Amino acid sequence: MSVAAEVHRALLARGETISTAESMTAGLLGAALTQTAGASATYRGGVIVYATDLKSRLIGVDPELLAARGAVDPEVAAALARGVRERLSSTWGVGLTGVAGPDRQDGTAVGTVFIAVAGPDGTPHASAYRFDGDRAEIRSAAVDAALNCINDVVGERE
Repeated sequence: MSVAAEVHRALLARGETISTAESMTAGLLGAALTQTAGASATYRGGVIVYATDLKSRLIGVDPELLAARGAVDPEVAAALARGVRERLSSTWGVGLTGVAGPDRQDGTAVGTVFIAVAGPDGTPHASAYRFDGDRAEIRSAAVDAALNCINDVVGERE
């Protein structure tokens, strides 16, 4: 069973839902979560906030946080997770931000990725990663890591 299918199964068993706020992966995580037949019962939707200003305007990330820390930051990932959960009325929210390259962003190294999962208690579970490879490899690794993070956090509640 794929990790996405495991996530879907766990959410479905509890009548819970999930939504995503993606930056560097630009919808790849949402696409991965919906590969499983019946995913519409658990996946509410996703917001692609590739541009920094959209993180604030669409998801509610504090503009002062973005100005102080930049878009690639663990607190930004947490704010994305909380914000998308609230805005899309889902049980769980996932925030994913990072640098796929080829250049650094705001001084942050290529391959740096932050993923956060926020659930019913509102407390985000954040993880930091450093992946090697080209843009496609880094983005793919970020999606795989996000699926595993979601499965770890959602699976804890079973």
